[in-house]
Amino acid sequence: MYIMQSSSVARLAQVLNRFPSRLTSTGGRPSAPLGSRILTDPDDIFKYNMWDHVQWTEEDKETFRQKAEENSRKQIPLKEQGRFDKEAWQYWDRFYRTHQDKFFKDRKWLFLEFPELLPSGSRSQAASRSLGDERGADRDGRQQQHNRPTDLPNPQDSGDAATQAASFPGQHASHRILEIGCGVGNSVFPIIDSIKETDAFLYCCDFSPCAIQLVKGHPAYDEATCRAFVHDIREESSFPFPTQSLDVILAVFVLSSIHPDRIPGVVKRLSTYLRRGGIFLFRDYGRYDFSQLRFKKGRCLSENFYTRGDGTCAYFFSKEDVHDLFSNAGLEEVQNLEDRRLQVNRGKKVVMHRVWMQSKYRKTYLPPAS
Repeated sequence: MYIMQSSSVARLAQVLNRFPSRLTSTGGRPSAPLGSRILTDPDDIFKYNMWDHVQWTEEDKETFRQKAEENSRKQIPLKEQGRFDKEAWQYWDRFYRTHQDKFFKDRKWLFLEFPELLPSGSRSQAASRSLGDERGADRDGRQQQHNRPTDLPNPQDSGDAATQAASFPGQHASHRILEIGCGVGNSVFPIIDSIKETDAFLYCCDFSPCAIQLVKGHPAYDEATCRAFVHDIREESSFPFPTQSLDVILAVFVLSSIHPDRIPGVVKRLSTYLRRGGIFLFRDYGRYDFSQLRFKKGRCLSENFYTRGDGTCAYFFSKEDVHDLFSNAGLEEVQNLEDRRLQVNRGKKVVMHRVWMQSKYRKTYLPPAS
């Protein structure tokens, strides 16, 4: 486990002096996304629970690399690894049966980081509401950016495959969203709340029947706005909507749970459901995140891929991983960011390096008809 102690805090002071232009807060919101709580004085480190846009020293990078290399040396034997892929849905189903909806919090930051989730006319209002929620908590608000490009055609044009398909849920919506790996609805219900008075429709799926049961049993679940269903995105099975019919696909901490050999195929299949101009929104674990470094020896399945004690798995992406993954699926980069933060335990006076990837990739063309 890597925890920043006093010596590391001293090194952080050196970094702050080395990168003043990147780490200075002006009191307003910065032009960059992913938060505005910037640590400029090391003496303030225990003032808040999280600090944004953190720089790493070369010493930090080497320490992290060595930690990951060390906990990866002893891998689970190949003959035992198959069950973590084959029985993945069972491990996650057991997870949700144990924790129900108590483990994760609703993602109120969604619309500030991912305004593309909403129809264009609803984005400013939802982002403002989310910013207000975040300011009331011990976290920062996040900046809205990247609306639909004006040089792309309206997705409701005559070439929309959805308008030519048989009847399906949400077919009359002008804005369609799919969340994969929705869990118990921590993204679903903020989205439903924001689209219920718009001409938008949300699909959400998970391969855990328990998770979907919890979503459908939630008092805010509304079939007029949302369709939740059990689906294993790793398999080549059909969705309840046609190809080229979605405006947005949302994947938040889900692709990391899949064996890395399967992920490219998953992204390619999902991308066929995006319209021209549709966007794939991605947020997940980054390379050398604290949670990667604290894995014990013997929990590694393959490079940067681990299994937890409960059988669920986690892969840790690099920026290059993400770019190759989506570019090879025929999508164009809009955003590909490494979100580095300091997470602070003020009671124990320790600081942990967190790393998440946040990316947006757009479909700029449709494949020729076969």
